[in-house]
Amino acid sequence: MPGRWRAAARNACVIAWAALSAGPAPAAELDYRLQPRQVAEGVYVFEGANDDFSTRNGCNIINTGFIVTGAGVVVINTGPSRLYGEQQRAAIRRVTAEPVVRVLNLNLHPDYLFGNQAYRDVPISALPGTIRDMRAEAPGFLDNLYRICGDWMKGTEFVPAAVPAETGELRVGERVLRLQRLEGHTNDDLIVMDARSGVLFAGGLVFHTRIPTTPHARIGPWIEALDRLRQTSFSVLVPSHGHLAADASGIDQTRDYLAWLDSTLDAAARQGRDLNEVLALPMPARFRNFAAREPEYVRNVTHLYGPYERRALEGR
Repeated sequence: MPGRWRAAARNACVIAWAALSAGPAPAAELDYRLQPRQVAEGVYVFEGANDDFSTRNGCNIINTGFIVTGAGVVVINTGPSRLYGEQQRAAIRRVTAEPVVRVLNLNLHPDYLFGNQAYRDVPISALPGTIRDMRAEAPGFLDNLYRICGDWMKGTEFVPAAVPAETGELRVGERVLRLQRLEGHTNDDLIVMDARSGVLFAGGLVFHTRIPTTPHARIGPWIEALDRLRQTSFSVLVPSHGHLAADASGIDQTRDYLAWLDSTLDAAARQGRDLNEVLALPMPARFRNFAAREPEYVRNVTHLYGPYERRALEGR
């Protein structure tokens, strides 16, 4: 049993992004129809589908954004494909004549960075651990998205972030962006606060009305990060997945789900339940309408259950 889970852990980064394709790519032109939503003066968000990867949505399930600073545009996450990055950049040009001067990738997951290809001429930053991990894992992610997303991925290549992001204040033009490193969803989770507007880009730490993804998750540190976010004052919270909100509902939902998942897996392991038995356990009603519930819960258990079993076998 433990050997099986070790193998599963080695493959978790690929398993995490396995999803059922919804059929062939659309016959019509491949258009993400990106519409910038202004959430504050100079701050915009492109909202992705609150769903799982599929050809139906072009694998666009992420909220990306940009901030117009008066001295150039800062882009936050670049989407799942070359095409997304190109269409994102074109949509930004329709809003402002200011050039893009910086790109920030908030973590290593594929929908945060495969649009980097459209910004080869711009400094692309991420936390040092994210740069290390994306270089190690992005090729596997890319292969998997080609299988899932089909034609939406044509011509997509991996362009890694190359400029280590420094935490603290990043001053660009008239804006001050506060960059903070947390962890738990991945080893390095970058969050960005626009000081002027109070808009907080919380990355993959927050999932609003969506089951979290967990290929690199450590639940304890993740809950600690959410507790820190809960003490942060903001005007709008932009999760990478799910609905934007002017309150902490997304933080609370994510913490509630992770705490339930932790206690459920711990109890199941102590009871000697196998994987299929865990997957058959009932989910509380408050989570049942969350997006991507069925595929993500299966992946949650697959990614995370092995260490709980080992601890139970060792009597810890």
